[in-house]
Amino acid sequence: MTDAAVRAKLTALVPALRHFHSALLDFAKSDYEFLNGPVGGPFELYSLVMNHPQFQWLRPLSGLMATLDEVLDAKDTTLTERNVTDIRQALGLLFAETDTRFAEFRGGYNRARTDLRVRETEAKWREILHSLKA
Repeated sequence: MTDAAVRAKLTALVPALRHFHSALLDFAKSDYEFLNGPVGGPFELYSLVMNHPQFQWLRPLSGLMATLDEVLDAKDTTLTERNVTDIRQALGLLFAETDTRFAEFRGGYNRARTDLRVRETEAKWREILHSLKA
C-alpha cells in the first residue's frame, strides 16, 4: 500500500473520530452543567476541558486524535500499513476492558453510551476503522 493510500485511509477516520469526541464532550458538558450550572461560553468550556477533573476522562482520546493528526501532517514521513495497524491497536487498547490504563476513559465512555449521538458517532468511526484493511 502506498503512502498516499495509507494517508487517504487514515484521513477518512479523522472526521469520524472528531464527531465522536464532540459527542462525548457534549455529554461531559451536560453532566457538568447538571451539577454546576451552565457553562458561560466556549472559553469557559475550554478552560474546564483543560483543567477540571470532570473532563479528564476525555484526555486519552484527545491525545490519540492529536497523535493521528501529527502523523498525517508529517509530510516528510512515508506512511505504511503499520500506521493503520497502530491506530487500530491504539483504539483497541482504549476500549479494551482488560487494559487498566484507560479505566477512567472507559468509565466516562460507558456513562456517555446512553446518549444517542454518542452511539451514532461511535458506529460511524467503527465502520470506517473496520473498512481499513491493513
